[in-house]
Amino acid sequence: QVHLVESGGGLVQAGGSLRVSCAASGRTFNDYAMGWFRQAPGKEREFVAAITWRGPTTNYADSVKGRFTISRDIAKNTVDLQMNSLKPEDTAVYYCAAGGNGWPSYRRHDYDYWGQGTQVTVSS
Repeated sequence: QVHLVESGGGLVQAGGSLRVSCAASGRTFNDYAMGWFRQAPGKEREFVAAITWRGPTTNYADSVKGRFTISRDIAKNTVDLQMNSLKPEDTAVYYCAAGGNGWPSYRRHDYDYWGQGTQVTVSS
């Protein structure tokens, strides 16, 4: 059974940095893509960034390009999202996801497994 467990969320001031991590277990993810999505109160879940285990190939939402960096550690089976220059509008629950099509898609339905999420709050 696949498990995705997020960690590292918290409260940070605008302009600050935070790193969230996703620990993946339960299967081999070599042919998978891993994504980060976020959902703010009253809004739909939106794509943030994604990465393939192989390559890797990355993909970012325009709103986070140049500020966020996604990376993966094959040995540890973890996927991290380094978030710099944070803004209040980055406040959301951040979810890790794993997709079997192997492409760093921005579409939610391309992901088969989801974590429970971790809260990131950016104060102004």
